[in-house]
Amino acid sequence: MAVHEPPSRPPAGGRWDPVPERRRSGGKELRLTHADRDTAVETLREAYASGQLDENELEERLGLAINAKFPSDLEPLLADLVSSRQGVPGRSAKAPAADDGPLSAADRLLAAAGHFSGYFSFVGPLLMLLVSRETSPFVRRHVTEALNYQLTIAVGGIVAMGLFWLLVPPFLWALMLVGWMFLPAVAGFLALVGGEMRYPFTWRPVRDDPPREG
Repeated sequence: MAVHEPPSRPPAGGRWDPVPERRRSGGKELRLTHADRDTAVETLREAYASGQLDENELEERLGLAINAKFPSDLEPLLADLVSSRQGVPGRSAKAPAADDGPLSAADRLLAAAGHFSGYFSFVGPLLMLLVSRETSPFVRRHVTEALNYQLTIAVGGIVAMGLFWLLVPPFLWALMLVGWMFLPAVAGFLALVGGEMRYPFTWRPVRDDPPREG
C-alpha cells in the first residue's frame, strides 16, 4: 500500500515550509511531498499573475512541477522566479518570515476591519486598501487578502448565474454563501490576535505592493 507523507502545516504568513524538518537527514535528497509540489505550483501561478511568465511557459512549467519527484527537478523551474524571501521547495534553506515589527492595537483593528468590511462586498476592502497605503505591511496584507476573497466571491457568483441551467450553481452558491458568512469572521478574529489566514480557493489578482519611498 502506498503511503503519502502528510503535508506540513502552513506558517503564519500563509506559505508552506520549504521542507519539513524530518526530511532533512543524512544530506540525501529525498522525494518531494504533495505540499512541496503545491508550493511550486502556487509560485508559478503567482509568477504568471505578476507577468514573469506567459501562458505557454506557465502550462509547461506546471506540468513539470506536478510530475517532479525530487527537489532538483523543481529548481530549474523556480530559480529565475523566486525572490529572496522564498526558497525553492524541497531545499533545506528556510525563507525568513515577513518582519512586520511590533504590531499595535490599531494595526490589528484595521486588519480585522479589512476582513469584516467584506460583508459589504468587495467595495469595503477595496476602499480600505486605497486608504491604507501608508499603513503597516500587516494591515495591507490582510486587506489585500480580504479584497481578493471578495473578488473571488463576486466573480464566482457571476459565473454561477451564467450557468443557472446546470445543477452545479445551487451547490456553488451554497458553498460560497457558507464561506462568505464564516471565513471573513474567522480571518478578522485571527487578525485581532496578530495572526494570519489565507482564504481557500481564492483567486488573487490584487498584489500586496508596499508603497515606494521617495
